[in-house]
Amino acid sequence: MQEMDSRYLNPTAMIDSDHPAIKAHAAKTIDGANDPVDRAVKLYYAVRDGIWYDPYYPFYLPEHYRASNVLKSGRGYCVCKASLLCALGRTCRIPSRIGFADVKNHLATQQLLEFLGSDLFVYHGYVEFFLEDKWVKATPAFNRELCARHKVAPLEFNGREDSIFHPFNLEHELFMEYVAEHGVFADIPLDLILAAWKTTYGKDRVESWIEMFEKRGGISGRDFSKEDVIKS
Repeated sequence: MQEMDSRYLNPTAMIDSDHPAIKAHAAKTIDGANDPVDRAVKLYYAVRDGIWYDPYYPFYLPEHYRASNVLKSGRGYCVCKASLLCALGRTCRIPSRIGFADVKNHLATQQLLEFLGSDLFVYHGYVEFFLEDKWVKATPAFNRELCARHKVAPLEFNGREDSIFHPFNLEHELFMEYVAEHGVFADIPLDLILAAWKTTYGKDRVESWIEMFEKRGGISGRDFSKEDVIKS
């Protein structure tokens, strides 16, 4: 393993791959699989469908992204789920890193669009695994049940090809459009994410979200899984 890759095997403050709960969940998930590709595929589906996608999950503290906390809560938005998948990969000795991109969501809910004030999702998070001498993208954001509701094919992952958002849904309508890439990181760049959110959605709006979570004990009171899908 090249020295530069050691960053992607070691635990960090938020990608706590050395946490006992992460180790136990990884061991249970891979179920004795030894091949790194097989392990990565099992881990991907465990996070995609085992952790509920929640765009209203708290976002402003390191603990909100800490992999062991995401595993415990059973939900999180895309960056939280990517943090968990990255931690599970590392504990299985698969070099894993976090990648970020801005995506334009052409199909969303009225409630979410009003909440954000935009259909641009900045710093969408995904994972890159180093498998068979190359980096492969894995996007575990949307669980199968949510995809069915939004009429989008769930993203599959075979460990050998990039798994990224579909440009169209099952009814051939525009779904996700990648508009900018922000590179890859060994840990969650929380300061960069918050700065980008404030620039895109407005400082006052982001601070109002933080105030809401503080008053409600980290609960938004919103249920994305029951919101109606519309064209943005």
